[in-house]
Amino acid sequence: MSLLLQLKERRSVRDYMEREVEDEKIKALLEAATWAPNDRMREPWRFYVIKGEAKDRYEKLAEGYLQERFKAKPNLVESSLKSLRNTPVNIVVTSEIVPGDEAASKDNEYAVCCAIHSMWLVAKELGLGFVWRTRGVGLVHDQRMHEFIGSPENEVIIGNLCIGYPDEQALEKMKPSKRTPFEEKTIWL
Repeated sequence: MSLLLQLKERRSVRDYMEREVEDEKIKALLEAATWAPNDRMREPWRFYVIKGEAKDRYEKLAEGYLQERFKAKPNLVESSLKSLRNTPVNIVVTSEIVPGDEAASKDNEYAVCCAIHSMWLVAKELGLGFVWRTRGVGLVHDQRMHEFIGSPENEVIIGNLCIGYPDEQALEKMKPSKRTPFEEKTIWL
């Protein structure tokens, strides 16, 4: 499959089969991430793999967070928890903050975004579904997630990746993705 076609077919998969993801496949995703372009070869990423007993603890943390944040939206809380419980493995990805150098820290975040996208493409090749969460149940912007994963103060969370084998019936129901043609977003100088 051409890379352009693979990009066009990439989807955010939130429904997974009840099947564990093999450690070898998780390691393949992590290796793909390490080949992302990054400024001055700082390799600013760190990965926190959540599965097994740690996932049970994360689900409890997320439930408390969602109950607190969305008190008036019980349906949102329940659907978010269902999605989380349905996810075999989460990987929280952080970026290193360079003390006193805001530009370098921002460059690091861009590199980590590239690393996550590399993982997404390899996930598809490995037959895995993938969604990159930055809000809500991902707890990306909540201090409790930093404490849960034990990340140092010089890291910022860029995403919480939900990974598993896609539920084929849910995939079939997904609508084709649409994008604005590049011509409408491009200015040639």
